[in-house]
Amino acid sequence: MSPDLAEALNTVAARIEATLDALLPLPGGPERRVVEAMRYASLAGGKRLRPFLVVEGARLFDVAPGQALRAAAAIEMVHCYSLVHDDLPAMDDDDMRRGRPTVHKAFDEATAILAGDGLLTRAFEVLADPATHTDGAVRCALVAALAKAAGAEGMVGGQMIDLAAEHRATEIGEVTRLQRLKTGALIHFACLAGPIMAHAPAQLRDAMHFYAQDFGLAFQMADDLLDVEGDAAALGKATGKDAGRGKATFVSMLGTARARDQASRLADRAAAHLAPFGAGAERLRMLARWAVERRN
Repeated sequence: MSPDLAEALNTVAARIEATLDALLPLPGGPERRVVEAMRYASLAGGKRLRPFLVVEGARLFDVAPGQALRAAAAIEMVHCYSLVHDDLPAMDDDDMRRGRPTVHKAFDEATAILAGDGLLTRAFEVLADPATHTDGAVRCALVAALAKAAGAEGMVGGQMIDLAAEHRATEIGEVTRLQRLKTGALIHFACLAGPIMAHAPAQLRDAMHFYAQDFGLAFQMADDLLDVEGDAAALGKATGKDAGRGKATFVSMLGTARARDQASRLADRAAAHLAPFGAGAERLRMLARWAVERRN
């Protein structure tokens, strides 16, 4: 990773951490426990990739940094909620996440379910607040876009397809659609949040749309490779889970060499879509390359 990209990622991560901390204050009373679990899930570090995409995309359109950070925090809440629920025994049954016990292990299953629910609903509350954007129509557009990305037409639908596909034959087209929904839909929202907030013209929205499509698939292919070849300590979670559960992945369908080659091609194509933004989008181009070369 280039020093410039590393510094930018670290800067955004720190700002998102501070924003999440402020948006999730601890209350008094018995409900405090669920907020503690929400904070445990969302203030645990991580790459903050989706918030970075929001912030960098918004910067291209001169969106106010404070507004971009709120939209970025909202999508991170949704992402963290999905991880909490994915880790539950009824789903992937994982004990570790980001190098420490998962929420249902640190608290309990019921609290973990409620913490995920709390993060999901808080995200929409943040987007609907005038502090995120002064234009009510823009706030409605953000809420609608994130709801679609997170729901049955996006992440939730992709997770359902993933569960249904275990231990049965699948085609590469189905795996691609699965990942476009399960992983790609939130990445797509992250890339389009800035254009939505800036009333961007169609040509520039389309550029970000196509970048998001190719970036999302490249990122997922790299994730599939890491599950096979990665180090559990570096990843902060168990590896080899996909094969153990009989899941169809890009690696199981294409093999490691072809999956790595395809991921690289997608990263290059994603970067090429950013041509209309010139040098201003260089960090997003570098991010696409890093996404397929990373080790965690």
